[in-house]
Amino acid sequence: MTMFDHQSLPDIITLSHGGGGRDMHTLLDSLILPTLSALPAASHSDSAEIALQQLSQSGDRVAFTTDSYTVAPLFFAGGNIGSLAVNGTVNDLAMSGAQPRFLSCALIIEEGFKTAKLAEILQSMRTAADHAGVEIIAGDTKVVPRGTADGVFINTAGIGVIAANIVLTAAQITPGDAVIVSGFIGDHGAAILAGRNDIQIDLEVKSDCAALNSLVAGLLESCPNTRLLRDATRGGVACVLNEIASDAGLGIKITEQRLPVRQSVRAGCEIFGLDPLYLANEGTLVAVVPAEEANDALDCMRQYPEGRQATIIGQCVAEHRGVVALKTPFGAERVLDVPAGELLPRIC
Repeated sequence: MTMFDHQSLPDIITLSHGGGGRDMHTLLDSLILPTLSALPAASHSDSAEIALQQLSQSGDRVAFTTDSYTVAPLFFAGGNIGSLAVNGTVNDLAMSGAQPRFLSCALIIEEGFKTAKLAEILQSMRTAADHAGVEIIAGDTKVVPRGTADGVFINTAGIGVIAANIVLTAAQITPGDAVIVSGFIGDHGAAILAGRNDIQIDLEVKSDCAALNSLVAGLLESCPNTRLLRDATRGGVACVLNEIASDAGLGIKITEQRLPVRQSVRAGCEIFGLDPLYLANEGTLVAVVPAEEANDALDCMRQYPEGRQATIIGQCVAEHRGVVALKTPFGAERVLDVPAGELLPRIC
């Protein structure tokens, strides 16, 4: 990977770096393009070309997604906005059963942003892309006046290929299917909460920000009848479960004692009156699999670093359709509803 030439760029980004002239091309050619991509940049083409034959060799459908990232703070324990942008888009593709292949990256940079911090963010993007096995092949850069953004905003779009035998839909879910989470719940939300300047609390937790495409590929091979996958980002596991219950027209019952939550995350939630089930995750998914494949799913997930804490937390049921119920340690049940407002803004 190419590190940028400190002599060719000033310490901060200026409006001229988005103006289309010499300064913009210097920023692109000496920092953004060589850091993000191994592809030749000499042509400065307005679009990337993808060979259809190359895609069709991997499947019969193309998955396409896009997302924007405005997380605050930009740097947090376990990652930064760059790694988050790549991993988040890779995971969106993986949840459809796709093999992620290509990403685009659009940067909106605030005038005055430090060039060294931009380089760190870009390097994190490249590292995450290389780890996930995807290429960043297209992009755009804009610089906006000081005070009209918050450092850096990133938009990423992704293309993946879905194999012909993979169909993941809530319509396949039946009563008795197992509900599994792949890892600890609430780590990303807790890390962002701890990193906010106005809070200043040490929760000793890192974001779970990670690409899940390798874990998903392994899971779909081991458990070919997997019903559905969802990454539990904004709104956390609770909101994902409500979406699944609503889409499937079934109820979901989960057991509180089975939830994999770090003690540090529980402690932080107690301080701020939050529920870990509603905190965002950036490297944890929810899977619905047939009961007879649930143990195979756990065995498979636990072979991957991102899935070592995989746990069966409940099952789908025929009663109370569209409702998610949590069984407490005391044997009572309470409804996990979708929250009315934003628990923690600018989480991703």
